[in-house]
Amino acid sequence: MRKIPFFLLNLFFCMMQCGAQVKVACIGASITYGHGIQKRETFSFPGQLQILMGSGYQVDNYGVSGTTLLTKGDNPYVKTALYQQALKSNPDVVFIDLGGNDAKLVNRVHLDEFEADYKKMIRAFQELPSHPRVILMLPMVSFVKDTTGIWDQVIVNKIAPKIRNVAYETGVEVLDIHQLLIDHPEMVPDLIHPDVHGSAILAMRMYETLSKKQDKAFDVFKGLKDFTKESFYGYECANFKLKGRESKVVKPKWATEGHPYIWRARFWGHEPQADIALLERGFHVVYCDASELLGNPEAIALWDDFYALLVKAGLSKKAAMEGMSRGAIYVYNWAAANPSKVACAYVDNPVLDMKTWPGSKENALKYKQEHEQFMKDYRLKTDEDIQNFKGSPVDKIEQIVKGKYPSLILCADADEAVSPETNTLAFEKKIKAAGGMITVVHKPGFKHHPHSMPNPKVIVDFVLQSTSSH
Repeated sequence: MRKIPFFLLNLFFCMMQCGAQVKVACIGASITYGHGIQKRETFSFPGQLQILMGSGYQVDNYGVSGTTLLTKGDNPYVKTALYQQALKSNPDVVFIDLGGNDAKLVNRVHLDEFEADYKKMIRAFQELPSHPRVILMLPMVSFVKDTTGIWDQVIVNKIAPKIRNVAYETGVEVLDIHQLLIDHPEMVPDLIHPDVHGSAILAMRMYETLSKKQDKAFDVFKGLKDFTKESFYGYECANFKLKGRESKVVKPKWATEGHPYIWRARFWGHEPQADIALLERGFHVVYCDASELLGNPEAIALWDDFYALLVKAGLSKKAAMEGMSRGAIYVYNWAAANPSKVACAYVDNPVLDMKTWPGSKENALKYKQEHEQFMKDYRLKTDEDIQNFKGSPVDKIEQIVKGKYPSLILCADADEAVSPETNTLAFEKKIKAAGGMITVVHKPGFKHHPHSMPNPKVIVDFVLQSTSSH
């Protein structure tokens, strides 16, 4: 038997101790390149990602200004020398940030070919010897008002859905960077390109993606039966029925440790920004349609069965709850009955006292159908029954606080449908008086709609912090 040469042994032990560098290729146009940023090699988002990742990573910037994903675009990226260099680098990870320039009027005529061109580029990287992890990035927000240029409505309504569909059909990951700077126009001085601070936000989001621990072996669908699949913004969604009720489980591209999930109470798919952002981070999104039971005992029993199914399928024993408007009733009534099973509760312009909505005399006329349903759900007959009603979240403070989980409320101060004073503010006061944890984020001047926020960072950070110990 031949002896292994000494220098090879040294090389092997060095690799074991130091680890080979992970090569990250950043593919894109001028935003990737770092247009308008001084010392772009360091302060473009690929440069800042290199700083964040450290010496164990080699982050290469292959950005070429003005390029398109479209092969028939006015400046196709696939025809550049840097594209060939990126392929030859045999990367371990590929971030692709293309599509913004495809939103220009001159390129929109070819958008029917966008998905096929994108799939071809993805295959070109996946077929490399390194078989890299490929991550698609939705185009960044554009504040340009020229409809012939990089028009944001085209990005949102045409480009982004196509990228999500490509992600769904190919199984690759997708990052929604569009939402990251949508509330920071000051970081986009020329209305298109982020400055050094905006690039730092993009780099940090990419860093989080690369740093997150993954449980790639877990597949929640193995614990489900008799379901069909569809796309939920680029993610696989299982549709099935539980006791005749529509139910859904959306799985991330990979599951994070502990298999956490956000449980949408009502209005599936409405203002889904936070749900999508959590899917990117390895959360699942779940839903069981209990409309319109308004959190009554039948709804609680249905959700108890749904929770048991989720846990049996391998999801966390602690649920992150999400309720918009009347969805808050379901969230807190179930949480009051199951305080040990809740990690946190996020509610948005919430109904927390059904005597005010839909039970009041005013709302009996304005929301006739909902008022009648409320009476039916709780077997109420008279106005006196309504006044004596004690089935709302504001009536269950002791049970809610018993769970020792935090609550976040987004409250539109000009809500014309659900009074903040008799719902959010009254609930907040009672929770605090009982020693509970609650944060109210006010939205001055906003009405009942829209829910959530264009940039859901406050919601996402709350859920991540609240579930980190579970």
